[in-house]
Amino acid sequence: MPMKKTRDLIARADRRLWLADGGLETTLIFHDGIDLPHFAAFPLLARAEGRRTLARYFEGYLAEARRHGAGFVLDTATWRSGSGWGAIMGLSPEEIDAANRDAVAFAREVMAAPAAAGLDILLNGVVGPHGDAYAPDRLLDAHEAEAVHERQVRVLAAAGVDLVTATTIPNVAQGVGIARAAAKAGVPVAVSFTVETDGRLVDGRTPAEAVAETDAQTQGQVAWYGINCAHPDHFRDVLAGGWTDRLRMVRANASRKSHAELDDSTELDAGNPGELADDYADLMRLLPALRILGGCCGTDTRHIGAIGHRCSTTAWA
Repeated sequence: MPMKKTRDLIARADRRLWLADGGLETTLIFHDGIDLPHFAAFPLLARAEGRRTLARYFEGYLAEARRHGAGFVLDTATWRSGSGWGAIMGLSPEEIDAANRDAVAFAREVMAAPAAAGLDILLNGVVGPHGDAYAPDRLLDAHEAEAVHERQVRVLAAAGVDLVTATTIPNVAQGVGIARAAAKAGVPVAVSFTVETDGRLVDGRTPAEAVAETDAQTQGQVAWYGINCAHPDHFRDVLAGGWTDRLRMVRANASRKSHAELDDSTELDAGNPGELADDYADLMRLLPALRILGGCCGTDTRHIGAIGHRCSTTAWA
């Protein structure tokens, strides 16, 4: 168990405000007009123009971090590059391994570019859910989740990420499995759950229950928790109790629509960046440990810029 790495990571994260990017896939699809089969961004890395597109994408967010005196959490484009999605896209295990390694190498190129000079950057290996997080055919148990995600986590860890983050996780068992895989790989791990409009995970648990159960089943191995791919209105009312000390990251949707409504949408709902920034300022007052602020579906540099402006002056409670 990489406990020293995890303690050092938490201490580093606690020293400052961190921004992250917004909705990578929704930006590429709706703003850039790029077709992403299976919502996967990593195939763009196979082409020079795709790499340039992703580099431009991150440059905008790096500029916002610099503007607001924040650190930056730089995600790898690997949300859809787990073994299950690789198989769906016709890729061999070796090809999906190579895609994960290349995603880390690309992130290092972004870190070495002039736009990133002097910024404090955490290199975050992203691990997405197995299957559809919003309407899964079957929820994996912890042993299945560990087996399914172990290879990707091991490849990302070997490539030298600072941490892996399990993101858009719909149930406790999948978070537990990824956390156990990270412990085996010797890399710190964060777990970010997604919730429905009632503030509960797909498996029916509240975030408080999900955090407590995940910590119990992993002996507290998770560095921190997050909530993503939901609007603050969907989970604000459940943010009470001592468990909130474990919640360091929020990456909300711009839209108040449900997951089902978003899946059926043919147009992007970008919400209101200023209103979302005010929501984040409210969350900072509710969540004493909140440090990492990013976006999810429908958000772009306008939202992250507004959040950075609003929250860089908000005192932590």
